[in-house]
Amino acid sequence: MFSDKKNDNTESSKSSKQQNKLAEGTELIGDITGSGSFRIEGKLEGTLKTAGKVVLGKTGIIDGQLECENADIEGNFSGKIKVKNTLTLKSSAKIDGEVETRRLSIEPGAEFNASCEMKEQVKSLKNEHSKKQKREQGQSA
Repeated sequence: MFSDKKNDNTESSKSSKQQNKLAEGTELIGDITGSGSFRIEGKLEGTLKTAGKVVLGKTGIIDGQLECENADIEGNFSGKIKVKNTLTLKSSAKIDGEVETRRLSIEPGAEFNASCEMKEQVKSLKNEHSKKQKREQGQSA
C-alpha cells in the first residue's frame, strides 16, 4: 500500500523478459525482430535483431546478421555480428565474417575468422586524447 515499488506488469517489460527459442532441427529463413532474449539451437538464415541477449547453442547455426545487447556463441555463425556490450565465444564456437562489439571474450579452442571492430573503446580513446590536448593547451596559455 505504501510501497515505492512500481508495478512492472507493463507490456514492454513483459516482452523484454521473454525467452524465445529456435529448437534443434528447426530451420528458419527470414528476419526476426524482438525485444526479449533468444536461444538458437536450430538454423537461422537471415537477420536477428533484439534488445536482449542471444545464445547460439552448440547445434545452432546463424547465416546472416545478428544485432543484440549481449551474445554467447557456442555454435556456428557466418555473417555480421553487432553486439552492444559483450560477445562471448565458447570453445566450440566457429565465427566467420565481421564482428562489431564493445567487449570480446574468446575461450581457447574457438575458431575466429573475422574482422573485429571494438567500437566504444576507440571512441573513448579519441575523447581522452582531445581532453588531454585541451588540458595541455590550457596549461601552456
